[in-house]
Parts: sequence; C-alpha cells; structure tokens
Amino acid sequence: MKYLTLTTAALALMASGAMAQDLRIALQSDADILDPDQSRTFVGRIIYTALCDKLVDITPDLEIIPQLATEWTVAEDGMSIAMTVRDDVVFHDGTAFNAQAVADNITRSQTLEGSMRKSELASIASVDVTGDYTLTLNLTGPDATVIAQLADRAGMMVSPTAAAEMGADFGLAPVCSGPFAFQERVAQDKIVLKKFADYWNADQINFDTVTYLPIPDTTVRLANLQSGDIHILERLAPTDLAQVNADDSINVQSAVSMGYQGITFNVGNGDRADNPFGTDPRLRQAFSYAIDREAINQVVFEGAFAAGNQPFPPTSPWYDADYPVEARDVDKAKALLAEAGYPDGIDLVVQVPNTTIPLQLMQVIQSMTAEAGINIEIVSKEFATMLSDQTAGDYQASQIGWSGRVDPDGNIHQFVTTDGGINDAGYSNAAVDDALNTARTQADVVSRKAQYDAARDVLINDAPLVYLYHESWITALDANIEGYTAYPDGMIRLEGVTLSE
Repeated sequence: MKYLTLTTAALALMASGAMAQDLRIALQSDADILDPDQSRTFVGRIIYTALCDKLVDITPDLEIIPQLATEWTVAEDGMSIAMTVRDDVVFHDGTAFNAQAVADNITRSQTLEGSMRKSELASIASVDVTGDYTLTLNLTGPDATVIAQLADRAGMMVSPTAAAEMGADFGLAPVCSGPFAFQERVAQDKIVLKKFADYWNADQINFDTVTYLPIPDTTVRLANLQSGDIHILERLAPTDLAQVNADDSINVQSAVSMGYQGITFNVGNGDRADNPFGTDPRLRQAFSYAIDREAINQVVFEGAFAAGNQPFPPTSPWYDADYPVEARDVDKAKALLAEAGYPDGIDLVVQVPNTTIPLQLMQVIQSMTAEAGINIEIVSKEFATMLSDQTAGDYQASQIGWSGRVDPDGNIHQFVTTDGGINDAGYSNAAVDDALNTARTQADVVSRKAQYDAARDVLINDAPLVYLYHESWITALDANIEGYTAYPDGMIRLEGVTLSE
C-alpha cells in the first residue's frame, strides 16, 4: 500500500482541483555536468530527454524523425544539408528558437573549451542562416553521420542567451527548450525539473515535476520501487527479473542496446599511459584471452545479455564476422604474458563505477584473469568522478561502456581516432584514422562496412578497448504508469506517459 504525505501546498492544490504530480525516476548513478556540450554520462542523457529537445529524434525502430527540425535535404554532392526548423518553440528563458539559434549552438559545440562534441560535428565547415527558420549546413566533405549525430547531444539546443551569459558554467543552471525546465540540483541526491508551460508539445506532458534520484545500489533501487517511493527504475538488474515478474505492482519493459560494455586501457593519455599494459598490446590481448565472455553473461547477467568483442553486437550488420567472439584461452594468455616478459604474472589497476553490477562484473573478471597471471586491483569510484579521471588520463584501465548510437560511426570513431572527442585511451593509429574517416564519407553501406572492417583488422591486435558484452535496457515501472515505451537508446521519454494514483 502506498501512503501520501500531504503538505500545505498539496492540500491547497487539491482544494483548487489541481493536484500536482511528481514523477520520480531512480538512476543508477548521478549525472555529470548538465551541459550537452561538456557532458558524457548515460544518465545525463536520460535527464536531457526531458530537459533539452534535439533537432531530430529516433523511433523505437531506430528511424530518424523530426523533433525541432521539421525537414532536411542532403545535396546531391553530399556537401550540404538544407534544414527547416520549427517556428513555435521558445527556450525556457523566453529566448526564441530559430535558425540563428541552431547556428549558435553548432558554433558553441565546435569551439567551447572542453566540448565533447567537437569531433561529432567536425565535418560542418559553416552554417548559413537562409531565413528565420531555414539554414544550410555546409560540410567539409560528404558525411553520412551528420543527421544521426544531431539525434543526440550534438543536436540538443540550448538557449544562446544563457550560454553566452554562463559560459563553461552553463551546466549549473541549464536552459534548453524541452518539456521540462531545470529547477534544482543537489549533488548525489536529486535533480528536479518542472513542467515548461510554453513547450511546443505541452499537451503530451502529464507531470508537473520530474525528480531524478541517483541510487547506485540495485537492491535499494528495487526496494524503493516496491515501496512506491519511485515510479520508474532505469536498468533493472537481470538477477532481479524473476522477483519483479512475480510482482503485480511492477511492469517491465526492455529493449536491446545499441552499445557495449568493455575495458578501456590508457595507451597514450598522459603520464599514466607509461605502464606495461599501456605500451605493450600483447598484454591487452592476454587480458582479452583470459576472459570467458559467455560465462560472464550467464554468471552476472542470468544470460539476459549478449557476449561481445566489438563496438557492434554480433547481430549488427556492421559486425565483422572475420573476428567472432573468441573463446577463453588461458594458455594463450599465459604465453602472451611470457612473450612480453612477464612469465610470473603482472598487476593491473582497473577503475570501476561504485554501482552493484559493474563491481560484480569486475570481481568475476578479476577471478578469471588471475588464473592467467593478471592480478587485478579494483578501484571503485563514483561514476562522474571516474569519468573525470578517465578524461584526464588519471587511470591505467577503466571498466566503462557506451550506450550506443543509431549510426555505427557513433560507436567507434570518437573513441579510437587521433584526438577523437572521447578518445580517453589516447590511442592513435594512422590506418584506423584513415579507415574511419573514409567511412564517414561513404553513403553506400557495403563501402562503409569495408572501412569499419579495415579498422577492425588493426584494432583487434592493438586492443585499446577490450569489449565484453552488449546489454539490454531493462526498465521497471510502477504498474500505474501507462504509455511508456522502451527504446534501444535506453532513454526515458515522457511524452504521452501518465501515472494513475
């Protein structure tokens, strides 16, 4: 049974016939800075889904559809994209959204110090504002990835007025044009958004506020859902599925992720890259051979996920079948260690988020690699802190994943190309750069895949990232939630969602 504590304000609202409704969502971790240009956490993207509209969005079937942009046309030579945007949108501070605002946002993404979006929008040479609500993106060359990039943070529109005033501190009080506006944030406790009355699609928004609560422990998150303290739980642990399916007060929806989980090695990001695993790919290969990916899926994830060894799952058309998921081979791992000069074993420090499943995962991996002579020290960190350290190169190896993107470029380019926006490994190889940059220019699927395969020929040996598995986004919801749809990107979209008490 759920009990409601009524404040004086709530009683007043009831008397007026308008009971305020707060939707409470439990997140696996806290978000980093709430600035689409500077941020990189998965949970931050969940919050942006309510806070910051994008130029385009996706359907559950991964079709790209209009959001703030109503239409776009790619020139025959692939060198420009003409775009029309909505004429009925304002930012939360009252600033008008128009074509100039789009141009200002792209400039900010490309030039703001610390922007993570620079490589995503690198092919946009300039923006011509051709009318109040029309513009043209001029490209440095044909780029098949641009529209897909605009379906994520690179396409999120922030108020140019607020961005100019706040600069790098914009994330402290973000101003966008989504269905909800920023209200308050208490670090490691909550982020509260309030309904934006002037939202262009306000009729589809049914909550007065949305409160996001970072709760790292999966058991605690589930207990909060069962008690009615939260309404939506993102990333239910697979081990809790049986319990939840037996509870009539909870519904479950899931969607296969477009992303991956893996281990990123520091091979060239600052002084800490100067370590055996950072300088010798044979050690990274040994690490990969010491792992039983299928066993991890069964032991940690109840068989609910898929083993993986590439940025694309084996079911993806972009997967390179020449390199199937390798079986565990402890003898080969030991041989590689000996060849590299470590016949008696070697130590490795891996940082990991301080949440339940990543810790369980690394403990299983720790046990597996120990049999081959790789002795892992696990360092647990709050996720945003871990990301900051990873960006700065203050790590040896890091257990981290990626939620995935509609276009394959979004799963690989910025992670392994020289100076890529999220190349925390500090990896650089001219052959990989050439293949992945060329892939961006190919509209033909076969030609593009050939370039990704060429990159894989190199990366399989260099192994700056060792991929582990591909997860499913499992969302648990209060049974009174209606209208919710799970998406492959794991985002929690609130249009049309209702909660009956």
